[in-house]
Amino acid sequence: MISVEEARRYVLSQCRRLAPVEVPASGALGLVLAQPVRAAEDVPPFANSSMDGYALRAADVVAVPARLRVTAELMAGDDPGALVVGEGEAVRIMTGAVMPTGADAVCMVEHTRTEAEGRSVVVDEAVAPGTYVRPAGSDVATGDEVFPSGERVRAAHVSVLASLGLGHVSVYPRPRVGVVSTGDELASEPGPLAVGKIRDSNRPGLLAQLHADGFEPIDLGRAPDDADAFAEVIEQAVTACDAVLTSGGVSVGDRDMVKIVLEKLGGATARWLQVAVRPAKPFAFSTVGPGQVPVFGLPGNPVSALVSYELFARPALRLMAGHRTLGRPVIRARAGADLRRPVDGKLHLVRVTLTPGPDGTFVARPSGGQSSHQMLALAGANALVALPDGDGVAAGEDVTAWLLDPDSLGGAVAEPGPS
Repeated sequence: MISVEEARRYVLSQCRRLAPVEVPASGALGLVLAQPVRAAEDVPPFANSSMDGYALRAADVVAVPARLRVTAELMAGDDPGALVVGEGEAVRIMTGAVMPTGADAVCMVEHTRTEAEGRSVVVDEAVAPGTYVRPAGSDVATGDEVFPSGERVRAAHVSVLASLGLGHVSVYPRPRVGVVSTGDELASEPGPLAVGKIRDSNRPGLLAQLHADGFEPIDLGRAPDDADAFAEVIEQAVTACDAVLTSGGVSVGDRDMVKIVLEKLGGATARWLQVAVRPAKPFAFSTVGPGQVPVFGLPGNPVSALVSYELFARPALRLMAGHRTLGRPVIRARAGADLRRPVDGKLHLVRVTLTPGPDGTFVARPSGGQSSHQMLALAGANALVALPDGDGVAAGEDVTAWLLDPDSLGGAVAEPGPS
């Protein structure tokens, strides 16, 4: 057996970032920038007022109250043209309007009184130069590096890109990931099951997880326990996908042909691994085709398939998508019950539910049965507790939890997971 870390290192060594593409800035949400973004213009592009009030010269209102002559009105979007604010003058101005030449401050309207039907204003509060003025470039200056390469685009990033007038940005695309289930025992059709058949839950679960993780899932259906038919599915898939996930056929049974096909198609890159982890011990991997498309042979047991995805496929797909952090967030927690395990040379991953304790520390309790076929416990879990080889931990001891659903913790701070 080999360690999780060794298996992950091999997989990551065979995967590469996808070639960058240009996409509309409005469609870059969730993608990773492949090149730095630099500003070609100032934001804001001109000095403007941050308040409704009067644009004036600060020197004219050192002694208050001060009476000024109102010479014009400026609304947001107006061009002040040749308008100049001279000594003893003011301009009625609205939020966002261009500051007229000569004015160096704004007095908010609440501190003024109008006279002579608005032709003059009494200012009751002195203001310093720059008061309520947004200078040109005060958010972003021309030539600034706004975002570095490797930054994941969030909604606020899209807003900044729009403010800079950028129509397109260079990003790493979402990996297109094909998913195929193997096994003559699988059924997808509704209705009663025939004797010996089970419903295919791995493929729907993996497709859903890929979507949740921001990748582009492609349903490749089911493949029979036939090496030639399975090889044909893989050969076609690698021409249309950036990566392929299979489930089943990687153990030591007479019909476990995935590892055999991957060795045939992948040559020197193919590996059939017995990983020192429970669940998800068997795992196959290869790169296939001229494009060296990674193919992940995940176990057939439902829990093992999704855990193997978390351990090996998800970090690799995030690398391909340009992400800098590859692993799930990690948090320290306290065992809310005894988490015992046998000594067997493996890392045990226990499905748990994390809840906040009275002292603010999160408490980890098993979410249900821990056998590799018991999916309900994984559905009820928001984390996996990693138990190194040994006897486990007693209630009250510290544990390390890999967060599957950080949102369920109400915004708890967590460290990035292993790369």
